[in-house]
Amino acid sequence: QVQLVESGGGLVQAGGSLRLSCAASGSILSINVMGWYRQAPGKQRELVATISSGGSSTNYADSAKGRFTISRDNAKNMVYLQMNSLKPEDTAVYYCHTGVVLSRPYAGWVEVWGQGTLVTVSS
Repeated sequence: QVQLVESGGGLVQAGGSLRLSCAASGSILSINVMGWYRQAPGKQRELVATISSGGSSTNYADSAKGRFTISRDNAKNMVYLQMNSLKPEDTAVYYCHTGVVLSRPYAGWVEVWGQGTLVTVSS
């Protein structure tokens, strides 16, 4: 019904930048809050940043404040994460997440996760 596909991960040196993208597709009537999460090896998945449906309100984990910026393009059903001043501890699989109100012929609301994109920051 709905898919989230992330892209933009890769290998970068400490201090470098990456921009992650997430595209939503399928039977979408509207998209709620969108967010980025990450999971490092051996650790639990954690919130990185969220952005409200209209894009006017954002929320960041302390580890991301001042370095990462979340944005969205509702016309394209996209959400982005600009990551600057990357550190080795930012190494993780980054996941896109949202809740979607389904369009016809479906009905209701679904929670959707992307498949993840790997970010590796070398020291």
